[in-house]
Amino acid sequence: MKIKKILYCEGHKFYWSSGDFHCEFGMIKENDILTKAKIISNLKKEFFVFPASFRDNMERLKRGPAVMLPKDIGMILTLTGITKESEVLEAGSGSGFLTSTLAGFCKKVYSYESNKSFYDLTKKNLDALDLNNVVIKNLDLGKVKETNIDLAVLDLLHPEKYLKVVEKALNPGASLVVYVPHVSQVMEFLKKVKKYPFVFTQVSEVLQRDWVFDGVKARPSSRMIAHTAFLVFLRKI
Repeated sequence: MKIKKILYCEGHKFYWSSGDFHCEFGMIKENDILTKAKIISNLKKEFFVFPASFRDNMERLKRGPAVMLPKDIGMILTLTGITKESEVLEAGSGSGFLTSTLAGFCKKVYSYESNKSFYDLTKKNLDALDLNNVVIKNLDLGKVKETNIDLAVLDLLHPEKYLKVVEKALNPGASLVVYVPHVSQVMEFLKKVKKYPFVFTQVSEVLQRDWVFDGVKARPSSRMIAHTAFLVFLRKI
């Protein structure tokens, strides 16, 4: 069910779709949620209410394999320079989190997922978000037919195996991003890519450390989102 409102109370975030709302901070009526931005519950707790965003609904999607996190997705979006006119090729849909985000920024996304269960999960998540600019295929990337692509993102075990088909799909100057967890994979890929018309631009690892604010006290969080994968950036000649 699609999330319609987000409720915040004492640093806690809640998702609401319909009906009266109940939690440890009390109960609030459906009509109040629909009509007010600030509500006091029956336990005298203050709630702030916001319309749910696209990202809020993404947070509620079902997960299967590990998903690409915002810290990594953000770097792909900014460094590749894609726009609302871009067409993107993705391989390794997983749970569809990157797929969904790309669809919110681009004109069209072509997503390839060879694993049937992951394909079914991604398709279900895309339907839940009412996205109609994604073509998802339960095929190996080697079967790709698309051309005039502005960005390709490969989240695969052996991305170097698909360099030939990706080269044919991409426009001159388009970006190729490879997402791999191990440095040995990066080294193997960079060795193989030398045979193809790509210019290597950078390898990045994005680390995220949040901060805790409590009155006059401020400190780094004891936990951080550290290594998830390496991002390898290239451009087609």
